[in-house]
Amino acid sequence: MSTAGVVLVNPRICRPQNCRLPLSLLALGAVLEGRHDYCIVDGNLDPDAPASTVRALDAMGRSGASPLVVGITVMPGPQVASAIEVSRAVRASRPEVPILWGGYFPTLYPDAAVNAPYVDCAVRGQGEGTLLDLLERIRDSGVGSLSGLWGVTWKNGSAIVHNPDRPLQPPDSLPPLPYGRLGDLRAYLRPSFMGARTAVHQAAVGCRYHCTFCGVASMFNGQTRLQSPGRLLSALETLRDHHGATAVQFYDNNFFDREETSVPILEALERAGLPWWCYARADTLAGFSPSTWQLIRRSRLRMAYIGAEAASDSVLRAMRKGTRVEHTLEVAARCREHGVIPEFSFILGGPEDPEEETERTLQFVRRVKRAHPECEVILYFYSPTPQRGAARAGEAAQEPPVMHRYGPAGPELPATPDEWAEPQWVAWVCHQDAPWLSPRMRQRVRDFARVLACRFPTVQDVRTPRWGRAVLRAAASWRYATGRFDNPWELERLRRLIPLKEPQTESL
Repeated sequence: MSTAGVVLVNPRICRPQNCRLPLSLLALGAVLEGRHDYCIVDGNLDPDAPASTVRALDAMGRSGASPLVVGITVMPGPQVASAIEVSRAVRASRPEVPILWGGYFPTLYPDAAVNAPYVDCAVRGQGEGTLLDLLERIRDSGVGSLSGLWGVTWKNGSAIVHNPDRPLQPPDSLPPLPYGRLGDLRAYLRPSFMGARTAVHQAAVGCRYHCTFCGVASMFNGQTRLQSPGRLLSALETLRDHHGATAVQFYDNNFFDREETSVPILEALERAGLPWWCYARADTLAGFSPSTWQLIRRSRLRMAYIGAEAASDSVLRAMRKGTRVEHTLEVAARCREHGVIPEFSFILGGPEDPEEETERTLQFVRRVKRAHPECEVILYFYSPTPQRGAARAGEAAQEPPVMHRYGPAGPELPATPDEWAEPQWVAWVCHQDAPWLSPRMRQRVRDFARVLACRFPTVQDVRTPRWGRAVLRAAASWRYATGRFDNPWELERLRRLIPLKEPQTESL
């Protein structure tokens, strides 16, 4: 059997000093090990990823690998433009090489993803098994027909075809990540408030909840698969003992699934002895027993990113969040008691009632800060995501998620990757703006966020000197105390002199 040559590409999405381990490509590489020749091109470190991708293809071709394939992981937002740049370079240099897009963007917007001359196939959802099947099909018959292959969207002439979803695989069924393929990991182990060399890891895939604003719900359709405690501990020991990691950030979509499954994981983390950060739900943490909270403290959890989202139960119900406002206040108290910093995110400016509900949420933020003054607050503008249709009883949905317009009265969705890369769409999907917001509401939220950030500088900032943080706190204190948030011109000027990390755009 011939061995394929696969170039896996992580298009640029951040600056080199903010890069993290490309876990999605390492996961794909893990299933290719011993089967196919492959390499990883990381645009976050490589200043010319398009040229490097072409050079890698040429080298594999000279070595006799066949077929040659390029696989590109793509998130909605700024990474789309970088993915287009790589894809166009490959198509111009090696037009015969199939180009596959995978990740959140082609899963949420598969029609647009394949509606380009530089994309041959979109891989939806979890990609490990799909990639192996694709390589076999491409070797036998090319990309002309991908009928019957689970988890892909492809072009049959002028028609776009969505094959059924592929079942979600549990993490323990897949091989360990091949960190050695990246060489020296020092470029990826970045300093954070938790430690000088912070690694990243994903111990679980998916989330059992169906929040209407969340791309995870659309991607995994309420499914979750957990890594076993033993497998998790082994991965952390590898990062700690072989690569020098001193802390870890978990990319799990929802780290604490249930208390009974969380306890063994927390015991493994206690043995690992690394400070850590994760995503979590307020209702789950609020329901934990005192003994589990003591275990959380011993495990060295430093921060949990928690979706508070809104200040009223009616809005939370409309979002299908599954939590209540009281859970946010309860978990703030529990976190303060056990030395954990909650990083609460709030979604503002939905299309139905943006102004009244936004004002209510901003006032609630002040109440949460009184409950836990050290808590972090992330303010986002609402961004709708495609939703899956109802499945038949006992069956998983087979069609990809769909969204016809951007919000109830919003614009039509882009039809191509190039349209998705336009600045306004990047701002909308990254929660930085929304088409239905009034100029007054945009400015109101931004002014509030500026005063809040200066009054309570984030603990995540390891660059701003202590004196700078003190100056910002003092300058913002009167505004925060009196509620005078409008036009904080003096804080804007200070921020030019004293750069301060903003978790909205520069979180861990």
